Amino acid sequence: MQAVASFSGSVPGQILLAIGQTVVVVCVCFDMVRALSVPRSHRRYVASTVFRTLAIPAVAANALTVLVAIVVSSWIDVVMGMFVLTAIIFRFHYDKDEDNWWQGKGRKLARWARRRLAGRTSIAPAMG
Repeated sequence: MQAVASFSGSVPGQILLAIGQTVVVVCVCFDMVRALSVPRSHRRYVASTVFRTLAIPAVAANALTVLVAIVVSSWIDVVMGMFVLTAIIFRFHYDKDEDNWWQGKGRKLARWARRRLAGRTSIAPAMG
């Protein structure tokens, strides 16, 4: 735990935490744009795609920030971080949207992976 506290206080640690918090802020801002946009509009499509793309990295970055806050005993930062973490997870899990690039990509990516990972069968050339 001491290593986490000392790394978070160093310049590289502060830079990584700042980048992580930037991802969290961008994710939350695009979620707000998505919530306020007209359904089936291009603006909502872009905002929803960016939110869906950044939600998992934002959760990871915010969880790391909460862990650092726990280590340094900054309890107000723990409470605020947990609130943001819960809000992002809630919005990601319950606000399913038909307006995003990721819609239906799971099946397409699975089909692509199956084709790539399937054993290649080659036909022997005709002898003669």
